[in-house]
Amino acid sequence: MIKACQAMVECLKAEGVKVVFGYPGAAICPFYDKLSDSGIRHILVRHEANGGHAASGYARMTGKPAVCIATSGPGALNLLTAIATAYADSIPLICITGQVNSDQIGRDVFQEADITGAAEPFVKHSYLVKNAQELPRIFKEAFYIAGTGRPGPVLIDVPMDIQNTLIDFSYPEKADIRSYKPAGKGNYAQIKRVMNAIFEAKRPLICVGGGVFASNARDEITRLSEVMQIPAITTMMGISVFSTDNPLFFGMLGMHGVKCANVAVKECDLLFLVGARVGDRAVRTPLSLEGSAKIIHIDIDPAEIGKNMNADLPLVGDAKLVLQQMLELAKPMEHKEWLERLNGLVAKPTFPEPKEGTIEPRKFLSQLSDAMPENTTVVADVGQNQIWTATAYKMRKGRFLTSGGMGTMGYAIPAAVGAKLADPDGTVLAVCGDGSFQMSLAELATAVQHGVDIKVVVMTNHYLGMVREVQQNAYHNRLTAVSLEGSPDFLTIAKAYGLPCMRVTCQQEAQQAIERLSHESGSFFVECIVDELAATI
Repeated sequence: MIKACQAMVECLKAEGVKVVFGYPGAAICPFYDKLSDSGIRHILVRHEANGGHAASGYARMTGKPAVCIATSGPGALNLLTAIATAYADSIPLICITGQVNSDQIGRDVFQEADITGAAEPFVKHSYLVKNAQELPRIFKEAFYIAGTGRPGPVLIDVPMDIQNTLIDFSYPEKADIRSYKPAGKGNYAQIKRVMNAIFEAKRPLICVGGGVFASNARDEITRLSEVMQIPAITTMMGISVFSTDNPLFFGMLGMHGVKCANVAVKECDLLFLVGARVGDRAVRTPLSLEGSAKIIHIDIDPAEIGKNMNADLPLVGDAKLVLQQMLELAKPMEHKEWLERLNGLVAKPTFPEPKEGTIEPRKFLSQLSDAMPENTTVVADVGQNQIWTATAYKMRKGRFLTSGGMGTMGYAIPAAVGAKLADPDGTVLAVCGDGSFQMSLAELATAVQHGVDIKVVVMTNHYLGMVREVQQNAYHNRLTAVSLEGSPDFLTIAKAYGLPCMRVTCQQEAQQAIERLSHESGSFFVECIVDELAATI
């Protein structure tokens, strides 16, 4: 017999969990007490939401569910933003929250909140544990649900009295959920139809989304593109599936994408969507493509197929397995005229001359990408900095991480911490705006406390730049509540955390910063002063 709180720790150990992210409180203290002797590394974040974001970065790098922890009431509710962020981008998380004693639930006692009810729209599944003996089964199911099918967050809410109950512990070998049978291989007859359609197409185009990472299908889709000589583009979440210098890759599509990719979508006669949901930021008018191009859509979630764009050839299945089936039928092809057309649209990047005392952000990021190790993980925050990074930083063998579906500001620093912990030998670069940075700058303390070395670049233009740009273009330049006047001196902040740092206001300083970011070991913080009117377009 062991206490249920000890059983919770044993469940994590059985699942191979090495690192967890969290912020303790009274309602989760029984679990924390047992966690302290477990050998599992606990990373103390400075805000519960950032525990979820750090776990997100960790999960995206490992491809496995990551664990975040919070206490009841405000602690659990603070985690909601991270849960929703993970849900929108299909990131597998196990979110463990403490809860008030079972007999106090529903009585509005101190720090009580219905977290399972509040999180319902943003989780694959949730559990309010009422029987301590069920905890091993619940944990096994939670990891299975979070990491299979379309990945996503699973919430386990455990009252204090349940944590302290004695149980007979036995961890199940597998989860068997009658109502949950995630897709695997695709229908072979449908795959043959898909391949025949590709063979017949004169102007085929592959569009890759974040689902390719979720299924670990990066090698398969690049191989299919190369064998059949099919050009490829990505959504923002698909960035880094293809190396930027791949001759078959033509950039990111969408409202902030490159011209070549958007023209390719309009002119293709077959659009092959892989793990992409055709969101509004990727294709503003998806209905315009229906009829002009044959649509093939592979997704593990049948609800995504046909939701935003009808598919002529829908194919439900795990992208990795489906692409392996397709590769068995693939044969070398040529699309010389089509590739020549797209190559003719590729424009050499040009950067406007910045005004005195500032730098051009895209030029800086482009030059930085040339100097950084080719396997660098780049974590972009949300706002103008996200678009500049997505379009200017040249990804090679590394990963590009960002909050795409929810667009959650403050994501980059904690996610970079998680990504670095998942890949300790790799280089991790976080790019923020001065607005998004101030939403999570306290996580620099997390990085320092736990010896997590990350590179940080903050683009400072003294505005909520993306909102300012919207107000300028759509609201007759009536700027409302977007000035960041009163912000602290970021170099003083960095120095307060003991981080080496420098400010960039000209090209000469930019070169010095690039040299230090790319060659110095350990953490390094750079603030780039950007024109307050710098735009994403």
